[in-house]
Amino acid sequence: MGLSSRAVATAVVAAAVAVAAFFGLVPLTLASAALAVLVAIGWPSLLNQPAPGGSGLVIGLTGVGAVAAVAATEGEPSLRNLPLVLAMGVVLAFVAEMLRRDGRPRLVESLLGTVSGLVVAVSAAGWIATDRTDAGAALVVTCAATLAVASAVSALPVPGWWNTLLTLAASIVAGGALAWALPEVVTANGLWTGAVSGLLVASLHALFDQLPALERRAAALAAIVLPVTVGGILVFVVGRVLVG
Repeated sequence: MGLSSRAVATAVVAAAVAVAAFFGLVPLTLASAALAVLVAIGWPSLLNQPAPGGSGLVIGLTGVGAVAAVAATEGEPSLRNLPLVLAMGVVLAFVAEMLRRDGRPRLVESLLGTVSGLVVAVSAAGWIATDRTDAGAALVVTCAATLAVASAVSALPVPGWWNTLLTLAASIVAGGALAWALPEVVTANGLWTGAVSGLLVASLHALFDQLPALERRAAALAAIVLPVTVGGILVFVVGRVLVG
C-alpha cells in the first residue's frame, strides 16, 4: 500500500473516531478498543517480529484492558489505573517470550517490539480520558478532525519538506477553526492540537515511507492506525497538561 493510500485511510479512521465521540462515550470506547486491536494485528508484522502470534496477543490484551480500565474509572485522575495495566502488559510480554518453543531467536528484539507495541496500544485509552476533560467530546472531535485533515493533506503530491509544512499548516488552521466553532474548546487547545496532529502525521509518514515491511497488508494496517492511536494520549496531554 502506497503512502497516499495509507494517508487517506488514516484520515478515514480519524474521522470515524470523531463520529464515535459525537455519539457518546460508549461508541468512543468501542472505537478505542478497535484501535488497540488493529495495532495488535499489525504491529508484529510491521516490526517483523519472530513470534508474531504471542506478541500480538499480548499487545491486544493490554490495549483492550487499558481501554476498559479507563472507561471503568470514575473520578479523577482518569488515567490512574493505566500504569498498572501497562506493568501487567510488560509481565505478559516476558511470559510470552518464556513460552516460546522456537529456540527464542532475536529474544531481545522480540521483547522490545512487544513492549513498544503495547505502549502504542495503551495510548488508545487517551481518547476516553480526553472525553472526560472539561472540553469533553469537543476536544476529542477537534483532535480527530485535525488528524484527518493532516492525513488527507499529507496524501497530496507535494515533495519533501513542502509536504510537511503544508500538512502542519493545514492542521493548525483546522484546529483553530474548530476551536472557533466549538465553544467548549479554547483557542490555545485548538491550535496546540492542530500542531501536535500535524507533526505526528508528518513525522510518522516520513518514518514509514520507505519501510519494506509496509508491502505486507498487516504492517500497513498498523501504520494506518498508528497516528490515530497515539493521538489519543497526546491530545489528553495537550488538553490537561500543556494548556490546563
